[in-house]
Amino acid sequence: QVQLVESGGGSVQAGGSLRLSCIASRVVFRTMAWYRQTPGPQRELVASIRAGDVENYAESVKDRFVMSRSPNRKAWYLQMNRLEPEDTGVYFCNAGGDSGDWGRGTQVTVSS
Repeated sequence: QVQLVESGGGSVQAGGSLRLSCIASRVVFRTMAWYRQTPGPQRELVASIRAGDVENYAESVKDRFVMSRSPNRKAWYLQMNRLEPEDTGVYFCNAGGDSGDWGRGTQVTVSS
């Protein structure tokens, strides 16, 4: 099990940027990911980095968000650009998918 702590959330106006960070208590070799919980029923996968450093993005954030990780595999980041009100939600970092480990989340609020 790994402890994950997110930071970097906040409130911005539409068109602005935020950078989220996820710090892990130990090295992570599993898939690293960012999810978000919006006022809908399900938690949505936003971005992930899996084996071979293959990146994957939700269609709604492609070309706006960029995920990266630290060389020591103990942190990963989400650079969010051209934010939209629809991006508002609680963002969670995750290691290992649905049955893996989760942070407590960080709130992102985008106002129009």
